Parts: sequence; structure tokens; C-alpha cells
Amino acid sequence: MPSLLKRFSGRFIAFTLAVLSTIGFAIAWADDPRLSWLAICFGVAAFLVAVGIYDLLQTHHSILRNYPIIAHLRFIFEAIRPEMRQYFFEDDKNGMPFPRDRRAVVYQRAKMALDVRPFGTTYDVYAEGYEWMAHSIAPRPVSQEPFRIMVGGPECTRPYSASIFNISAMSFGALSANAIRALNGGAKLGGFAHDTGEGGYSPYHREGGGDIIWEIGSGYFGARNADGTFSPEKFAAGAANEQVKMVELKLSQGAKPGHGGVLPAPKVSREISLTRGVSMGEDCVSPSHHSAFSTPVEMMRFIAEMRRLSGGKPAGFKLCIGHEWEFLAICKAMLETGIYPDFIVVDGKEGGTGAAPMEFVDHVGKPMRQGLSFVHNALVGIGVRDQIRIGAAGKIITAFDIIRVLALGADWCNSARGFMFAVGCIQSQSCHTDRCPTGVATQDPTRQRALVVPDKIERVANFHRATLHELAELTAAAGLDHPNDFKPMHISRRVSASEVASFADLYPPLAKGELVAGTGNPRWCLPWDMAQAHSFRAVA
Repeated sequence: MPSLLKRFSGRFIAFTLAVLSTIGFAIAWADDPRLSWLAICFGVAAFLVAVGIYDLLQTHHSILRNYPIIAHLRFIFEAIRPEMRQYFFEDDKNGMPFPRDRRAVVYQRAKMALDVRPFGTTYDVYAEGYEWMAHSIAPRPVSQEPFRIMVGGPECTRPYSASIFNISAMSFGALSANAIRALNGGAKLGGFAHDTGEGGYSPYHREGGGDIIWEIGSGYFGARNADGTFSPEKFAAGAANEQVKMVELKLSQGAKPGHGGVLPAPKVSREISLTRGVSMGEDCVSPSHHSAFSTPVEMMRFIAEMRRLSGGKPAGFKLCIGHEWEFLAICKAMLETGIYPDFIVVDGKEGGTGAAPMEFVDHVGKPMRQGLSFVHNALVGIGVRDQIRIGAAGKIITAFDIIRVLALGADWCNSARGFMFAVGCIQSQSCHTDRCPTGVATQDPTRQRALVVPDKIERVANFHRATLHELAELTAAAGLDHPNDFKPMHISRRVSASEVASFADLYPPLAKGELVAGTGNPRWCLPWDMAQAHSFRAVA
């Protein structure tokens, strides 16, 4: 009972005070009906109670369901946002003003509201870092196709036609059961994929029936033996599900690359225990490194085994680029073994929707664009880019975000925060406290109830559909037929008040096979020479 009172005390204080005030004023007014001011106070209090009851029962605003009455202050501030912008919005350090407007774009698209803005751009177009897309004076007709990409190399017997825009890795445990239900239901409704994250392929992923990319991390959750090692039998059983379309090995993630994780024993609920295959009452440890392999060659063989155990489904890996020679060592292992992943997902260090150590968030790992360009060129340089697809993740929200990464070599994009916004996330930055105000990132059942799954399923699908529609319009405006036709020359960046460079200038390409043939490019010579297929360590 004390814990239940603690859960409710702060959230329902306004509603509780309104109820108590209504009762008090009613008694006082009944005792002396001549006091008209008591009648007025009773009326106001009763009105607030009615508002609170409505807030608790309505299904469109999660924060009102968790914070009846008092949460209306947030909507009042939103209503006067243009006038209050300087008080409620911060400038991005990279010259991108009012970044929270991007969250508003998601809300508008998720609700299928009018997505326009008066009085031109809010960006300072002469500020360093401002980026734009070149348009054509001969635009193409807007395409109506769903924009999909076939994933699966020569060894893949069950290739997957993936949407160009999918839900990035977010685990059950980090997200609530209702959030997972809404995301996967939206993926099913919209015809796109949902990455499980490393927390396991949960019952809540299975409920919606949406396409699944099953991510396996160093904890091998859902596919592990009692001692924490990889279980081929359990992996094969899970991957056999028709809902699972691709299997993904996670080497690192953008939020905290090179860092493991621990879910403390008190947070290991029965649901999480069953989903992850860990014991209740014990810490759930996700190591910083894998036990199933220790060299690039062993890693390639493990990916081949994942593909075999899954019945020939696309198998690949995800990483945030760190030491460049380590990825080039993987490339050398591909060439030596003849084993190639079907896809590689490049995660940027700027990504991450939950909590992570501050120094890791700010200073560890390569930003997504640099990592993506590096991976794309490395695969071109060893002559295998045509048979390996590349996905990209890292603060991708809008259609323009998608275009920028496609121009740098990605075949498709994953978004975490965009879809979190679609299910109601308001970036309260309380993910690690279990007190998420909208029920998205919490395991508290009383907070989760605020997230109404059927309503949010529609919003997830709406956001995906509206973003792809905007992508189609931008593609047509550039004079192109398909988003994958974007090249580095189509995007420009202001590098100073008087200088502009295209992505082609900023991210110079390698020629096909150049690394294997022997490159004279000094930017690539040293890391390529340091890489070795049988060790992640650099050649001395």
C-alpha cells in the first residue's frame, strides 16, 4: 500500500485536492445556503473534478491520463509557443535552432494534422552548419510507391523487402509493454519493420504481428544458456517464427559504444525474466563484449551460423564505428572467409533514446554520418558494396534526415526517437527513473495505462506514412524518381558565413576495389595496413 500511494501521490495531487475541495464546499454550502461564494467555489471545484475524470478516461493524451488537471498547463504553454519560444526552447549547439520543433512535426504527422509553418524557416541559413537539399527546375511527378529495398545477399535464401524507414532498436524493459505493443501494431498497420533491441523477442512484440528484426546482443537474451552463453537451439526456435524477417548481431550502440549494461535485480520482473531468459532476483548483465567469438574471422562464421539457424533469413550486424582498423579487419575477414553479412546497420554516437553515462553520450564513438560514409566507402573499396545493404540510425526523424543519410550511402533508415514521439514521448528525460509521465519508458503498470495502445498504433502508422509522403515530395522536387537516387552532390552544408561545400566535397569517395588493389589515399592507408582478419587488435 505505501508503494501504491507513493506512485499516485504526486501525479494525482491536483485531482485529489479538487475532489476534497468539492466535498468540503458542498458540506459548507449545505450548512449555510445563503453564502453565495460557497456556491461559486463548489461550482469551480466540481468543474475541476469533471475535468479530471475526463482526463482519466480520454484516450488521446497520455500525460493527461497520468497527470489529470495539472497537465493542462503544458498544453497552455504549447498554445502560446510562438510568443514563449525564447523561454521554452533551446538552440542546438550545431547551429540548428529550436530542435524541439522536430518533435512537434512528429506529433502533427502522427495525428495527421496540417504540417505547415508560416513566416519562413526558423533556421539561420547563414549560420555555420546549416544544410539544404538542391532542387530541380524540372521536378518529377511525386511517386506513389512505398519505397522498399530488398535485403539479402547470395547466401540468403529468404530475402526481405524492407521499408526504407523502420523502427530502430528499443528493448522491452527499456520501453513499456504498451509502448512495444503500439510500435509493433503500427509496424503491422504501416507495413514496415520493428527492431526488437537487445532485450529479447518479447510476447508484446509477437502480439502485434508486425515484421521483426530480432537483435541479439552480448547478453544473447532470448537465445542464451543458463551461464549466459549463446544457445543455438533457442535462437533457432525464436528465429523460426514467421514474424521474424531478419536477424541482427549487435556489436555496439550509439548511446554507449563499448559499454555493457546491468538491469538491477529488483527491476528483473517475471515478464523480463521470461523474455530475456535470465533468473529473477539476480542482476541482468549485458557484457561489453561477446563470448561467442573473439576475432573478425570467428565473427563472420557466427553471422553465417545465425543465417543458417534462422532458415536462410538475412543476417547482419549493427555497430557504432570506433577504431577504424577494427571495421577494416572485419572487411578483411569477409574477403578471407568468403562470408558476407546481408546487411550492416551503422549507429551514430548522437543516437540513443534512453539513459547512458554522460561521457559516453557526449564523447565516445563516431557520429553517424562519418561512420556511415566510412562503412559505405570501405565496402566499395573491397568491392562488395553491391551485395551488402546498409541501414543507418542516429537522430533520424524527418524526411530530410532520411535524404541526408541516403545521399551518404545508406539503403534504409531506422528511427527510435521519431517513433517514440509518435507514441507520446515528450522527452521528459526521466527514462532511467521509471517515472515516465506518458507511460512510454516505464515498467510501472499504473503509468503504463496512460498509453492507450489502439490510439498510438494509428499514430505510429500515420507518422510513417506522412514521413514517406514528404520523402516522395522532396525526391520529386530534386528531379529524382526514388530516394535511393540521392547522391552526396545533392546536399550542401554551410561551412562558414561565406563558404558552402557539398557532401561530395566533405565526404570524398573511394573507387570500387581500391582498398584491395592498394590505395594511395593517405586517409585509408594507415587503418587498412593496421587491420588483420584474425584479431581486432591493430598490427603493431
